[in-house]
Amino acid sequence: MKILKNQTLDELLKQVDRQTDQQANQPEVEATVSEIIANVIKNGDKALKEYSRKFDKVELDDLRVPQKDIDNAYENANQDLLNALNLAKNNIVSYHKKEIQNGFVDAKQKGVVRGEKITPLAAVGLYVPGGTAAYPSSILMNVIPAKLAGVGKIVMVTPPQKDGIGQAVLAAAKIAGIDEIYQVGGAQAIAALAYGTESIPRVDKITGPGNIFVAVAKKQVFGQVDIDMIAGPSEIGVIADDSANPKEVAADLLSQAEHDKMARPMMVTPSEKFAQAVSDEMDRQVKTLPREEIASAAVKNKGFIAVVDDIDEAFTVMNAIAPEHLEIELEDAMQYLNQIKNAGSVFLGFNASEPVGDYVAGPNHILPTGGTARFFSPLGVSDFVKRTQFVTYSREALKKEEKAITTLARVEGLEAHARAVESRFN
Repeated sequence: MKILKNQTLDELLKQVDRQTDQQANQPEVEATVSEIIANVIKNGDKALKEYSRKFDKVELDDLRVPQKDIDNAYENANQDLLNALNLAKNNIVSYHKKEIQNGFVDAKQKGVVRGEKITPLAAVGLYVPGGTAAYPSSILMNVIPAKLAGVGKIVMVTPPQKDGIGQAVLAAAKIAGIDEIYQVGGAQAIAALAYGTESIPRVDKITGPGNIFVAVAKKQVFGQVDIDMIAGPSEIGVIADDSANPKEVAADLLSQAEHDKMARPMMVTPSEKFAQAVSDEMDRQVKTLPREEIASAAVKNKGFIAVVDDIDEAFTVMNAIAPEHLEIELEDAMQYLNQIKNAGSVFLGFNASEPVGDYVAGPNHILPTGGTARFFSPLGVSDFVKRTQFVTYSREALKKEEKAITTLARVEGLEAHARAVESRFN
């Protein structure tokens, strides 16, 4: 991996150009997605089946996956897989339970009651990619916070497969508690969830990753429904010094590089010697990976190691980058937590390898990418509820504040606002 020395912050940030090659075709993709959405709105299930025939080469009579297929997949799944999924589920539940919100009532002012009530969304749709991108762990991460929030119905869509939907995906869906599963993928699946068809119910929010057509479809239906985020390629940032093990750090960087050729492995260190050791380890380890071609491309095209003057500068750089995942490979790593301002999920210490968070630790692995950790948060229970404010006034309390209300209303030129309050007393 290339090693950068004597770089200014601006020069380093130029290395993190998050404009993907896919975006070069953005106008064409936008137009195609708009056409697909319009077709699904007009023709419903018929359009979905036509797209399955065209894009997936699968002929479908029924879009819904029968419950018996889901049950059979669970019963026939490898026991080690089921044990791992259940361990992950328990840890995800115990973590996200801490996020459950309660409303409040404030009645301290005489004659005035103010408050906020928390209401779960009625229905949520989860998009699960097909092929090698179908990650059972992501099903748990998307569904469990929604379940804890009290969402009424959770619907999963996933592209149809010639040999049927993968056993691990169906088993994870059963463990997570998904209510309905439909065999439909791509932008057409997002349109179906947003607008509803004869078979697929309309939902209030859509979560889950997908290719550029799925991402653009989510962007286009936002406002009709809520979405989690527009996910980009996976990222990992590491801050480390000579106290870390270069073999372990290299392995952690490659754990994200193997996702896809646009993934971004990054490290910042004050030690040039350590930088070289990690780079050498990555060169050695990548050759042994089953996904060598993908990981090598990510390392070559998007990866870098920056050598800086000290650890404080390393944090300045990473806070500016705002990576999806951030590992702190330093002694007494917890002491640095407050120096981190922008990161999706933070892994502190030599043993907190990023895949621990991907699978079993409990915090969510649906994270802001592309620098959006500056203002977005990981997926959680709060993403599946809505807050409703309420207020009640006694006549005496309203009289006390009548002049302030009417003064502000008339300053803003809204006479009817003022008269609405005055009508209670005239």
